[in-house]
Amino acid sequence: MSKITHIDLDDRNLPPPTPEIDQERKVAMFDLLEDNSFSLPEREGREVPPGPYKLGLSIKERRLVFDIKQEDDSPAGEFHLSLGPFRQVVKDYFQICESYFDAVKTLPPSQIETIDMARRGIHNEGARVLQERLEGKADVDNDTARRLFTLICVLHFGI
Repeated sequence: MSKITHIDLDDRNLPPPTPEIDQERKVAMFDLLEDNSFSLPEREGREVPPGPYKLGLSIKERRLVFDIKQEDDSPAGEFHLSLGPFRQVVKDYFQICESYFDAVKTLPPSQIETIDMARRGIHNEGARVLQERLEGKADVDNDTARRLFTLICVLHFGI
């Protein structure tokens, strides 16, 4: 079974999230656990530990860490990604989200929709960057990449 069944988001050392960021995190985690596609490809002829998987996401020493375990908590893999390729898209995503959250309070639906379309576009770009960075390490579909990107943004909060 190639999917994630548990997520541990290590946000212990981050400032408390805003209510909006906290809601984004909860929705992404719920949606990710409900429906995702996550598999580990064969690497260097080694046998691939079968899923389903438990995923630990954290930032350590300025790197994004994916700690993957099998259901019985035995290690399935760990990889570290540079945060550099994510910095601009995360910054853009936070800015557009802030605009969106403000717009929802005061602007008419047509303007909110325009901002939301831009927000989705940046979110898609973040998912694309993540899929590129995961190439050869993990295979994820677009929806899974989008939800993981949201969680990466949560981990960037306050950095």
